[in-house]
Amino acid sequence: MVKNLFVSLSLVLFTISCTQEVQNKFGRALQNWTGTNGVLEIYAGNKLVKRFIKIDKLTTASSTSGSGARPYRFGYGHIDLNLNGIVEPGEDKVYFEFSDYSTSYVFYEAPSKKR
Repeated sequence: MVKNLFVSLSLVLFTISCTQEVQNKFGRALQNWTGTNGVLEIYAGNKLVKRFIKIDKLTTASSTSGSGARPYRFGYGHIDLNLNGIVEPGEDKVYFEFSDYSTSYVFYEAPSKKR
């Protein structure tokens, strides 16, 4: 009982003493560990031209000097070459980047398929 209380108190104190950046990184790590099932769709006008599936997160690029963010996002996901929403042979996990300014996109969590 006393040991559990000590461990819980230590964890709370550690979390409070962390900088905001460390807390954010911990939160992202927890989100990645628990997993998400993101889908990124890229459009040219009204037409869907590229889709990435099974994305765990999108990251906004950070400035190497200063505190601002860069105007693009990046991540890893499977490229859906035939746009059918299913990872098939040859649709490898790839790195991607896209501009927040000039890219029409939709990012969402894919609904779970219950059978």
